[in-house]
Amino acid sequence: MNFLNELNDSQKVAAAHMYGAAMVIAGAGSGKTRVLTYRIAHMMENGIDPFNILALTFTNKAAKEMTERIGNIAGMHEAKNITMGTFHSVFSKILRFNADRIGFPTNFTIYDTQDSKSLIKDIIKGFNLDDKTYKPSQVFGRISTAKNNLISPEDYAQNSEILLEDKQTRRPELSRIYTSYMNRCQRSGAMDFDDLLYYTNVLLRDFPDVLHYYQHKFKYILVDEYQDTNYAQYLIIKKLAAAYENICVVGDDAQSIYSFRGANIENILNFKKDYPEFSLFKLEQNYRSTKNIVEAANSVIKNNKDQIQKNVWTENQTGEKIEVIRTLTDNEEGRSVSAKIYDKQKATGSYNDFAILYRTNRQSRSFEESLRKLNIPYKVYGGLSFYQRKEIKDLLAYFRLSANPNDEEALKRVINYPRRALGKTSIEKLIIAANNYGTSIWEIISNFHKYPVDINKGTQTRIGDFVTMIKSFQAEINEKDAFTLAERIAKSSGIMNELVSEKNKGPEEVERFQNIEELLGGIQEFVNSSEDEGVKTLADFMMDVALLTDADQDNPEEKNHVSLMTIHSSKGLEYPNVFLVGLEENLFPSQMSLQSRSDLEEERRLFYVAITRAMTTCTISYAVSRFLWGQPISCEPSRFLDEIDPQYVSFNNVKQPMSRTSFGKSFEGGRSGGLNKSLGGSPVGNLRSLKEVKRTQSNGPNQTADIKVGYNVQHERFGKGKVTNMEGQGPDQKATIFFPHHGSKTVLLRFANLEVIDQG
Repeated sequence: MNFLNELNDSQKVAAAHMYGAAMVIAGAGSGKTRVLTYRIAHMMENGIDPFNILALTFTNKAAKEMTERIGNIAGMHEAKNITMGTFHSVFSKILRFNADRIGFPTNFTIYDTQDSKSLIKDIIKGFNLDDKTYKPSQVFGRISTAKNNLISPEDYAQNSEILLEDKQTRRPELSRIYTSYMNRCQRSGAMDFDDLLYYTNVLLRDFPDVLHYYQHKFKYILVDEYQDTNYAQYLIIKKLAAAYENICVVGDDAQSIYSFRGANIENILNFKKDYPEFSLFKLEQNYRSTKNIVEAANSVIKNNKDQIQKNVWTENQTGEKIEVIRTLTDNEEGRSVSAKIYDKQKATGSYNDFAILYRTNRQSRSFEESLRKLNIPYKVYGGLSFYQRKEIKDLLAYFRLSANPNDEEALKRVINYPRRALGKTSIEKLIIAANNYGTSIWEIISNFHKYPVDINKGTQTRIGDFVTMIKSFQAEINEKDAFTLAERIAKSSGIMNELVSEKNKGPEEVERFQNIEELLGGIQEFVNSSEDEGVKTLADFMMDVALLTDADQDNPEEKNHVSLMTIHSSKGLEYPNVFLVGLEENLFPSQMSLQSRSDLEEERRLFYVAITRAMTTCTISYAVSRFLWGQPISCEPSRFLDEIDPQYVSFNNVKQPMSRTSFGKSFEGGRSGGLNKSLGGSPVGNLRSLKEVKRTQSNGPNQTADIKVGYNVQHERFGKGKVTNMEGQGPDQKATIFFPHHGSKTVLLRFANLEVIDQG
């Protein structure tokens, strides 16, 4: 047990616990992965068979890292006997082993979101429904929610409350679409990601012998990020743990931010109800961030009512205060943040030390533009991943067909790629025939003599050649290693020739060819890196690829660049310098979150997560105005800024907008017990009072309403200028101003922050 001495006292107690139910509440940066790793190693050292351990994570990357760490402590040979991985990867293997029980082939395909939406779009079209009312993405979300709550198509169709809801949203056919979607998936031998959990629950519910087997195989269950589990995951865990109740969950209720994906914070808050005699351990020492960052985050999250009380602290240095930057526009926000990164990078020498975090993906534009102008390398995470690129999906579709020819989405994707002179009408006739005969498209095209279709002989012959080719790949799927067969498919399908012929057209075509080469190189590495006995087949590789999470595909440290991502994408990551941008009401917290306390508390947890990504410095910015749908809108600072204890904040160019008395108690002392000042010496008050920022002086001709054509004015950014035109009334009043160094600019007076120099 010597290795446990490497832990602090709280970590050591949690890691040494082996039996019964336990919950480890791990504050941000408190070393929870380390505790999980050492706990498993400790269990193995004390005679617990690794074959009896199930450890569930939320990324394959995390599972791999934990296996390696355990291997370094307890030996890699034994560490590999632990069943460790994501919920989806672990349960997809259980489903493949028991696929016949639930009416699926063992080689079932796993549909990604794009595949699912494509199938739903096809169903909507087949039902002659309006795809503007029945938007595929929204329909998919509705079906996903139903599955995560274990509502079958039959249950859905009989639930009057659900049906009324659909009727009120003018989508009464959702039930029929859901039923058709499930039937089409089963006919294609395919499951989507939600199905991997849905059908695992069905398997454990309907087959007591299967449940009994896995309850006694997995005598010890450990779950990471328990606050992110949904109802389907919760139920699987509860069923598997029922026999022995040796269950350890690790998480932080303060970092529960995925309710939009179905995550249920009640799972962690109510753990004590499921296991009344549980042991509770708290990891409260933060090893990641400075004291100022830790305390600032604490001062925010304490405003949530629904939480497990803990006191996160650190022995790290005090560090810099959180800097808050006020900018006039979102474009200026982009320039300001980029300039700070440019200056700070001179000291660190690495752009990898910087991250820009935002609430929504659309906010990245102004930062991308500004970073490019300063020649600062950056990468936007959460965009189109490697495996979502067209040429990659095309080749993967051939791989999928070779393993499972009934895969309808894969077949539709490549039956006419590269071109085989098959018209759109012919393909639609095949889809209709498959629906009419209640079978797969593959069954139709493999047996035209059994299923008459109104397609001419020439087309049938070309389709027959395609079938023969796929069958030849299929014959080798379990015989040849993944790389050998993948290379043959890439060449024999015509994809390589197609891309080679396009290479001279331009850089995008060259990149497509290089992407295929990269994919084949990855498959070769997959084959070479395997230590398992036997051939690593293309089917094995496809299962690996299908279960990749966003975090597995992106490596923020791969090159020297600034990382741009949503706060949701940043969970689990850390950076020395974090820029948290767009802290405005209705943006963060989002407008959609202001309807209920629970939604607002989740937004606050998201803000907490954002702050605690920072190790050394955290800079927060907001804009006074932002363009939305081509129009400037007035913005007010986020309520969350006001919730940070002022003693941990410094304000850069945040001007006192109102009279001294308007700050009330905050100005007289506030929570810090004294007068705080920004870098410029202006008082730090209650940021909510910045709601209406006055940008003109209150005396004489400086008032906005008094500005007239001919006046000479001073603008914060453009300098001195002359008013040449006025238009509009009240809050919509605009002025056209000529600035000698910038030309004519038209500005909204309520945003312009103009100072009248003289009347010209």
